[in-house]
Amino acid sequence: MHCPYCRHPDSRVVDSRLADEGAAIRRRRSCPECGRRFTTVETAILSVVKRSGVTEPFSREKVIRGVRRACQGREVDDDALNLLAQQVEDAVRAKGSPEVPSHEVGLAILGPLRELDEVAYLRFASVYRSFTSAADFEREILDMRQARAAVGTGD
Repeated sequence: MHCPYCRHPDSRVVDSRLADEGAAIRRRRSCPECGRRFTTVETAILSVVKRSGVTEPFSREKVIRGVRRACQGREVDDDALNLLAQQVEDAVRAKGSPEVPSHEVGLAILGPLRELDEVAYLRFASVYRSFTSAADFEREILDMRQARAAVGTGD
């Protein structure tokens, strides 16, 4: 790590701590050349591979924007959207791969969104899964009812 003050190519780690709920490491460093101290924050980069093959960094903001569109007109607050985006990132990171296909990000959105708001879930699923007819909606609604009934009966 180059010193930001004198550009010396080496530094010594003085202290390390977890930051951002364990998603990053904050390191306090000291430059052996000029003696000044500085802080670095290290995070593991998670990349999303799009259908076109283009790779871009994972973005919670992008997840929130997509889900917000599905929630338009629904009573869903920003805190719930932020929590959903965190759940999606946690699920995708749990796969253990530094690169994840965009399709898996979409799948990771569906579960938490279904719990958050069923109408928004249907909107998102209809675009994500390319519904082409009312029968697709009917099938999805039937699946939702069966899942709700199974939870209600303890199955």
